[in-house]
Amino acid sequence: MKKILFTFMLLSFSIISACTDKEESVPNKPQEEQQPNVPNKSQDEEHESHENQQEPPKTNTGNTVASNTQAGVLKNIKDQLQTDLPIILPKGLPITKGTFLSATTKAETNQVEVLFFESKEVLPINDKKLKNSQTATVIARLVVKQYQNPKEANEQISYQNFSQNGGQKVDLGYNINGYQDAGAGSLWTGWNEGRWALATHTRTENPEAGLKLAKQAVQFLETHMLPIPKQNGFARLDVYKSGNIIVWQDEKLVYTLDSIKEPQKALEIATGFYH
Repeated sequence: MKKILFTFMLLSFSIISACTDKEESVPNKPQEEQQPNVPNKSQDEEHESHENQQEPPKTNTGNTVASNTQAGVLKNIKDQLQTDLPIILPKGLPITKGTFLSATTKAETNQVEVLFFESKEVLPINDKKLKNSQTATVIARLVVKQYQNPKEANEQISYQNFSQNGGQKVDLGYNINGYQDAGAGSLWTGWNEGRWALATHTRTENPEAGLKLAKQAVQFLETHMLPIPKQNGFARLDVYKSGNIIVWQDEKLVYTLDSIKEPQKALEIATGFYH
């Protein structure tokens, strides 16, 4: 009987030991398997993810987010151009009260074009609604072109020293003299300020309008600065609101402002480029 009991106890001990060894032989599961399958993020990755969530959605593919401030719009224009040309943009543009600034952009290797709009609603750069004349109005076009060298760029500027060209001398105020020249039904009043040559255009049957516009321009430029050209600049201001153009050189770059109806507004926009 003792022999049978001893055999039974020995068999039970063997079974218990085998079970214990089996449990110990099973490896511990790694921590990743014991927790939900969520990838760990580093502190930088979590910060980057947070920033991405806070970024405003883009209105249109390829467009920047619309901005209701001129500073924001001008920054977005610069971003959209993605050009290596060392161009500058104006600090601001005169727009109608209650409207918002926007623009369309084009960029090539040696030239960029910006068409400025004032719109009835806040619109991102290059938005399709800018093509609708009921929604937005062109206020100016800026073209910046790079030439091979400063000499070639300077040849694009219609600079003149009007005091050497002759013509009837007129007083424009502020110790500045203008010189009038008529021909082919047109009357020009030209003068120089620093490296700039400026001229107003009117028709011969309306001579006083050209002189008046010249005096207004001189008075405006007493308190506002045109961009400093390297080497020269030229402005054509038209009484009849057609053909206003302001051009200046910056080394190999030539800036051209046109598509501006009001001659006074053309000067306002150009002085926005003074930095």
